Amino acid sequence: MFKKRLLTCAVFTALSVTSVQTMAAGFQLNSQSATGLGRAFAGDAVIADNASAMARNPATMAMFNETSMSLGFTVIDSDVRIKDGTYNQFKISDTIFGPIPGNNEFDISGTDGIGSTAVVPNFYLVVPVNDQWAWGVSAYSNFGTGTEFKDDFAASVFGGTTEIQSMNFGASVSYRLNEQWSFGAGLDLIYGMGKLKRDFDLETCQGIGPNQSCDEQRFNVLDVDASGFAVGGNFGVVYELNDNHRFGLSYRYSPTVTAKGDVDTIAGNSNKLDMPLPDMAEFSGYHRLTNKFAAHYSVQWVQWSAFDSLQIADINKEYAWKDAGHVSVGGTYYLNNDWTLRAGYMYDVAATDELKSISIPDSDRQWLSAGFTYHIDSRSNIGFGATYLIGKDTQVDEFMGIETDSGLQIGTGVSATTRSDAILVGLQYSRTF
Repeated sequence: MFKKRLLTCAVFTALSVTSVQTMAAGFQLNSQSATGLGRAFAGDAVIADNASAMARNPATMAMFNETSMSLGFTVIDSDVRIKDGTYNQFKISDTIFGPIPGNNEFDISGTDGIGSTAVVPNFYLVVPVNDQWAWGVSAYSNFGTGTEFKDDFAASVFGGTTEIQSMNFGASVSYRLNEQWSFGAGLDLIYGMGKLKRDFDLETCQGIGPNQSCDEQRFNVLDVDASGFAVGGNFGVVYELNDNHRFGLSYRYSPTVTAKGDVDTIAGNSNKLDMPLPDMAEFSGYHRLTNKFAAHYSVQWVQWSAFDSLQIADINKEYAWKDAGHVSVGGTYYLNNDWTLRAGYMYDVAATDELKSISIPDSDRQWLSAGFTYHIDSRSNIGFGATYLIGKDTQVDEFMGIETDSGLQIGTGVSATTRSDAILVGLQYSRTF
């Protein structure tokens, strides 16, 4: 009876800890355009150099005099590594409960190849109606992440398969009040999908000493394959001091996506998974200081504290996250009629606080970005952007099991140093009609 209770408590802890961490700050994607990528998205809520600006601020559509289209993609190659890591396998004996030092401890240092490579497409169309009104449609992603540990990974209950993706299909409208003020708003149809898989290794032993015999079993703890739709919204404002200096402010409401499908857990089954998404606010500035050079910047706030709980089957996990965001600065150099060069730097703050995970390592990150636009003719151009994303070494200590009245922890745990870096490359074609 005690063994059963011990295993059930451990499984519940495993589900709540490993599943929640799929919503780390790394879950946010900054990949809406190649031009934005090349300047670390500094000033993106107000620059409006192509139709992709509507992804950050719908009010920027009022700055277009002609129908404008942009389409492209971003390739994200993440590199996730574990070093200095150990895992204590869960073990049940008829005389001893919990891990036996030196007997079932596994070295998981040097684990790599956990990250993934993803291609994120985007499309934007802005259509001015007259001098005051414009409308637009868009398709892009704000959130997505993925890690996959090998099948023989010892700590499979802490790190298995994690894949979270979302896609925004938006329709927006803008209104120019006068030469200085413009406003915009839009609706987003958000498609979200999630795949999560965790396994649990349990070693059961009978007898003691040389007569002890052990049997290892692997249980499927969590297997989720679900998707669903939700409706969100956004609005923004642009203030143009003059042709060379302007400011933009936007706010995005992100709903909870109820994904339906197969949600199987060792503690119970369901047909849905609730995935809360955070609201976001952004302020940007753009200043053309000379005929050749402009400086721009952005400050973004992300309401990660919206993750007060995650509901999977009959499990409701409470957890504490902090609101986060980023600060970015950049510059654009207008070389000539054919070439525009840009660069930027971003400091991105992690959302996780005390709770860390090896499944989606999270830390403060730095973005080093550069890019260019080549103008094919007066109406069309090709944009390119690249970013090297630098994470930090993060100490992770995870435990699952129960704690006795005397404070003794009985269960299994992992202790490791994780590191997550990435390379992002974007390509984009823009045209006016």
